[in-house]
Amino acid sequence: MKRNKLVLAGLLVAVAFMASVTIASAAPIVIKFSHVVAENTPKGQMANKFKQLVDERLAGKVVVEVFPNSQLFGDNNVLEAMLLGDVQLAAPSLSKFEKYTKSLQIFDLPFLFKDMEAVETFQQGPIGQKMLSSIKKKGLVGLGYLHNGMKQLSASDPLRVPADAKNKKFRIMTSDVLAAQFEAVDAMPLKKPFSEVFTLLQTKAIDGQENTWSNIYSKKFYEVQPYITETNHGVLDYLLVTSAEFWMGLPDDIRTEIKNALDEATLFGNEVSAQKAIADRQKIIDSKRSEVLVLTDAERALWVEAMKPVWKKFEGPIGKEYIEAAAAISY
Repeated sequence: MKRNKLVLAGLLVAVAFMASVTIASAAPIVIKFSHVVAENTPKGQMANKFKQLVDERLAGKVVVEVFPNSQLFGDNNVLEAMLLGDVQLAAPSLSKFEKYTKSLQIFDLPFLFKDMEAVETFQQGPIGQKMLSSIKKKGLVGLGYLHNGMKQLSASDPLRVPADAKNKKFRIMTSDVLAAQFEAVDAMPLKKPFSEVFTLLQTKAIDGQENTWSNIYSKKFYEVQPYITETNHGVLDYLLVTSAEFWMGLPDDIRTEIKNALDEATLFGNEVSAQKAIADRQKIIDSKRSEVLVLTDAERALWVEAMKPVWKKFEGPIGKEYIEAAAAISY
């Protein structure tokens, strides 16, 4: 009897030891963060900051792997890959969520937000925060908004008034709102991946594109576009997103730490965005490769008049009350 007790005790000790070894040697949680822009952009710097914070706070428990420049997935297929578990974190432009929710289309409406302060106010308000959960039914979780900045128009010819855009081909993201925006000025929108834009411009397969100062500079679009019109006609922001399955499957304490690191990295990225918008605009001017055209109030009013009907067109899917709430902040 005594011998049996000793054997049992020995087995229990062995099991406990093996369990402790298994826990100690458990593989860390891997978060693959896929994005499509360069590392020196606001989003690129935010992603690297997030990795740094997680490395510091969750060493041995969580590993963040960052894949910039569409190395892993493009924005057109990253959400599908996320639902399959092939990537855990991404920050696609808000336009990419069109088939998951219509409410986020509000950020594509031309001339709805007068500046980034207005965008921030709306996003952090009740409607903006409600929109973060608008993709839950599709298996995705919105974790926050990341800024890039206001969009400008670049082209092979000067664009001062809407008539200048007539019959010109402009690359757009996959967005019905953006298509309607260019159709409103009799231009031809073409939905193409971000990774192809430089080549399309260089080969003159398209006449122009819309983007922020940091993207125009980091991707060298200004080197193949002789004119950039400072329109500030729209906002290019991103939604930090993960899959509901991955997010809810995390231990509570780990999920809290990851969210804190994301929030801190997002604030950092948004500060970088504001600074780079100013700095990269000046770098483009200093390069003398592209001429920056500043619209007069009268010229800008013509663009607003031409594109504002797009708001009415998308009242149904977006929500009239949402559009009116956003407009009230800016006008």
